[in-house]
Amino acid sequence: MTKILIVGGGYAGFTTARQLEKQLNPGEAQVTLVDPLPYMTYQPFLPEVIGGSIEARHAVVSHRRHLKRTRVITAEVTKIDHASKTATLKPKDADEYTLGYDIVVVTAGAVSRTFPIAGVADNAIGVKRIEEAIWVRDKIIDNFNRASTMAPGPERSRLLTFVVVGGGFAGIEAFAEMRSLATALLADYPSLQFDDVQFHLIEAAGRIMPEVSEETALWVIKNLAERGATVHLNTQCSSAVDGNVETSAGDVFPTDVLVWTAGQMANPFVKGFTDLPVNERGNLRTRADLRVEGDEGVVKDAWGAGDVAAVPDLSGGGVAGFCVPNAQHAVRQAAVLAENIVATLRGDTPTDYYHENIGAVAGLGMGVGAFQSGNTGITGFPAWAMHRGYHGMAIPTIERKVRVFGGWAGQLVLGRDFVSLPEIAEPKAFFERYAARPRPAADEKKADAAKPAAKPAAPAAK
Repeated sequence: MTKILIVGGGYAGFTTARQLEKQLNPGEAQVTLVDPLPYMTYQPFLPEVIGGSIEARHAVVSHRRHLKRTRVITAEVTKIDHASKTATLKPKDADEYTLGYDIVVVTAGAVSRTFPIAGVADNAIGVKRIEEAIWVRDKIIDNFNRASTMAPGPERSRLLTFVVVGGGFAGIEAFAEMRSLATALLADYPSLQFDDVQFHLIEAAGRIMPEVSEETALWVIKNLAERGATVHLNTQCSSAVDGNVETSAGDVFPTDVLVWTAGQMANPFVKGFTDLPVNERGNLRTRADLRVEGDEGVVKDAWGAGDVAAVPDLSGGGVAGFCVPNAQHAVRQAAVLAENIVATLRGDTPTDYYHENIGAVAGLGMGVGAFQSGNTGITGFPAWAMHRGYHGMAIPTIERKVRVFGGWAGQLVLGRDFVSLPEIAEPKAFFERYAARPRPAADEKKADAAKPAAKPAAPAAK
């Protein structure tokens, strides 16, 4: 059988594998998906995980449960040598090995883009993975627990100051959900007041959320200000050493939670560890039909899609002529990619990917949202309902849709779940604290020496 290797199990890779399962005839091809994680993350839900509106496990989809005809390998692809059609795989607890393929599909996704700013690498966290969203949520709740026992002062202020860098969709949604969670928490902490909690978003450009109109963006800033969150435009983060966030405007915000959302870039693996062509930004060069293309034309049997690929936007609505890296494009590209692979296997011609942007919608905390489609902008509760409706239906698999909508319904009745699990980072600490241990050999000898000598046994009676 033709061996198809999918590198990356995110939205694009997972969807490609599902579509291939549906379209391939039995025995026509063997599909293998390789990813270091055993699940795909539905990234549009990460802000709601931070806000406590979605259970973290409901925002991810298991590879093995939903890919029944795909060979799933939980490992990292460390190299692709397309000239020999081999990939080097490194499982977490095993040695590297080489896997051959006939067709490769690269959907390795994107990572957070940072700059060499002192302290950022040590003190900031992104919002690209479910583990990051869980950490931010639990950290906010844990900081409220700690601050509630302190007298007013610099340390309490530091624990209750939260900073986000980046005013794109991901940053604004995370920032708004963090503010929404903190406001809801105040009801359970009478020793803390609204003004004790500080939220600051730092954006280098002169506006936020470039996907929406300026009028809608200004409404979002005003809404956040009314909720006690400040947006600093035309401002850069210049340092974050020891958690002290310094800005180009001269402000300093001591914080325990610094979230970095200032852009993303293609997974560096593609540029550094493959022989496939990339552009100047490190994105995989692809044609509109999602085949990889080099200087000499199409690279045979190589395909790409999602955030890692520079896919031409034939609708004319992209940035610099290419599709913007978002989930809306990733899932639709994956469907076309799967159809094109099947078509080429059967001797047919692949078709171009074409999708007109249907709009942008953001959730900004419980009951607040923003939507933009063309010149139409909707804000407030209607946009929030649209956000939940769209993404609730967009997350893959019926099983996950039921869990997500069920969680939302439960939240309306029961409210948010404010339980954090900070000790999960060291789950064995409690057991180890009380566990009995054998004495060191030297102590055993001292104990034996301290014992009184045994009396001689009495003679046996005759």
